[in-house]
Amino acid sequence: MLSLHLADFSLDHFLAHYWQQKPVVLRGGFADFENLISPDELAGLACEENIESRLVYRKEGQWQAQFGPFESYEHLGDRDWTLIVQAVNHWSPEVAQLIQPFSFIPKWRLDDVMISYSTPGGGVGPHIDLYDVFICQGSGRRQWRVGDRGEHRQFAAHAALLHTDPFEPIIDVELLPGDILYIPPGFPHDGVSLEESMSFSVGFRSKSARDMLSGLADYLIDNELGNALISDPQRPVHQHQGQINVSDFSMIKAQMQALLDDDNLLADFSGSFLSKTKCQLDLQVLENPYDETELLEQLMLQPMQRIGGLRCFYLDQTVAAGVCYIDGERYEFGASARDAVCALCDQESLSYASLKDLLPQNALIAAESSALLSALTRWVNAGYWYFAE
Repeated sequence: MLSLHLADFSLDHFLAHYWQQKPVVLRGGFADFENLISPDELAGLACEENIESRLVYRKEGQWQAQFGPFESYEHLGDRDWTLIVQAVNHWSPEVAQLIQPFSFIPKWRLDDVMISYSTPGGGVGPHIDLYDVFICQGSGRRQWRVGDRGEHRQFAAHAALLHTDPFEPIIDVELLPGDILYIPPGFPHDGVSLEESMSFSVGFRSKSARDMLSGLADYLIDNELGNALISDPQRPVHQHQGQINVSDFSMIKAQMQALLDDDNLLADFSGSFLSKTKCQLDLQVLENPYDETELLEQLMLQPMQRIGGLRCFYLDQTVAAGVCYIDGERYEFGASARDAVCALCDQESLSYASLKDLLPQNALIAAESSALLSALTRWVNAGYWYFAE
């Protein structure tokens, strides 16, 4: 089990003084850290059609980038190239374990675990990210330079590479296995591999107001909500036909504000929207599905494991009714299910003990199944949770 070690300060201090404020190096953040996936396994994932990957390299001094899937890497030589694979936590249970040490940040902010393999001299060039990232150094060594926030010109070094001008570093450091570099949004940075190396980047990203409002509009349309029109009986005579006056503008604003003030509507939208996965999940649909009795028997023997990348959330506004949101869908199990719903969303491993108050007491009476048992059976058969071999 990976455990985050902060030698110089506490998590509270980190959140108060570094999170989204300034970068910092966490020396020995993971003691005895070893690669969670091999370079060959990473290269194999980049051969898959449904996994997002990139190759970044320089040819005759010019930056180049290609998107996967890739069939071969032999033409790239021994230097100056990097393979990047997104959302590896969706496909590797070992890589998914890297998320738990950062559970002091809520999972709705989690983006993914991106892994890069680099040959000596490899990197992606100086750039600025719009998300928080913990870059965990695996095998090998990599030199990182981080500049300060400010007005940095960005330009397209290639159609798929947005770079920034040279910057004065405020951090210039060589990362060794187990070291972690935290970089908030907006700080230019550049990493160059000193030897064959791997980096494991745990990224956290929030949504823009534009994305949230766009998602809300889609949610209202899909659920046929927000259809009421403005009603204004006994309105006064309008003096200027082309004018939207202060009174009418106030009605328009109030119509929209009423939706934003509906906490239950916003909770259901937020839970559904934020629980949708950005990248494809590694869903292994069972060829021989469980029935509810079989599922209960197995759960009594061993816990269920959540697949990597599955997003499961609850909100304070609706959890009292036993509501949770899983992969974009809303589920309601009733007030008695509150604790079970919290366990379902908070825990990567789900035991019978954490759910027993809402499940039959033995498999012989599983025919009297609860709504939760029915849902668990569907989820396991669909591949969202699984029983380890």
